[in-house]
Amino acid sequence: MKISNEIINFLPEIKNWRHELHSHPELGYEEEWTSNFVAEKLESFGIEVHKGLGKTGVVGVLKGINANQGGGGNKAIGLRADMDALPMTEENEFSYKSKFEGRMHACGHDGHTAMLLGAAKVLSLKRDFDGTVYFIFQPAEEGGGGGLAMIEDGMFEQFPMDSVWGMHNWPGMEERTVAVHKGSVMAAADRFEVTVNGSGGHAAMPQATNDPVLATTAIVQALQQIVSRKQNPLDSVVVSVTQINAGSGFNIIPQKADFIGTIRTINPDTRINVHKQFTDICEATALAYGCVADVSVVKGYPVTINHADESEKAIEVASSLFGAESVKTNLSPSMGAEDFAYMLEKKPGSYIWLGAGEGKSGCMLHNTKYDFNDNVLPLGISYWEQLVKSKLPLR
Repeated sequence: MKISNEIINFLPEIKNWRHELHSHPELGYEEEWTSNFVAEKLESFGIEVHKGLGKTGVVGVLKGINANQGGGGNKAIGLRADMDALPMTEENEFSYKSKFEGRMHACGHDGHTAMLLGAAKVLSLKRDFDGTVYFIFQPAEEGGGGGLAMIEDGMFEQFPMDSVWGMHNWPGMEERTVAVHKGSVMAAADRFEVTVNGSGGHAAMPQATNDPVLATTAIVQALQQIVSRKQNPLDSVVVSVTQINAGSGFNIIPQKADFIGTIRTINPDTRINVHKQFTDICEATALAYGCVADVSVVKGYPVTINHADESEKAIEVASSLFGAESVKTNLSPSMGAEDFAYMLEKKPGSYIWLGAGEGKSGCMLHNTKYDFNDNVLPLGISYWEQLVKSKLPLR
């Protein structure tokens, strides 16, 4: 793969940006420092900047070379990076580690932001494309729904792009490889909260109670049939109970028990069916034990679904850069979730995984020792640059 001279020349600067971003992590909707950092860089490239979408989001607007003569195409695309960090305390000891306890870039959003800034700088030099590029820097991906917040603030009306594109670094996948899915990429992430109400009493006299703890343990067991008996084995579903709370003493059968957890699905129709199956099992099993289940299933991020034509374009661009043998098109979707899904519900586009390698720089996401692999910075920038030139070619 040949990296352009512009990217090679700017790489030390872009790497410094990434380290500065890493050392200043901010949680969802609190990305004031990060937003200002991004806006200042974009402005220094001569790019029009709009702040405050989705509270702390930033959009940069760059028009192609023909716009200077009053012409230029009407086509436009959006390139998106996420900016927020995670509520974790970093255990790394390098010079650019997080300056703040309880906050760290453990998912690579510092790298995503640096790569998109790098692409903005490179594309701003010659503007050798025909149309408009919108650089979208999104807040609150880690559970806050910042993508939806930007949409609800009118992003697609204010910046009328024809398609929207995303990228995530992917530890465990080799450097200089890319994965492109044709269809579902990431799962829907929903949470459930269940209260099982019984009638408590003395633990030595269980016959005088309807034990919600016993009912809860039966429900947790019964829920396993959702995956093992109620779904097509080829249709991935996860139902995980992650916390159970009940009781106040060793000799007291409590009045109620609570449990929470998550449901993950990669098929929108399956998502609806699983929610109903979950509720039915909780209610019926509780009733069998003389209890009543109060069930709440709260929808989170929807399934992230790539569009066919845009995925083909992503494959074409990645193949031209990395070689066709380095583009993976048959990987299973991840049961993790991604709020870029909201943008793909509104606009055609494709979300790719960029191989981040193994070892120290490729430790898994959401790990207290994670660090974005700087070796992939030029790869991501090159992908963004070539995607723009491929989608908005000069005539």
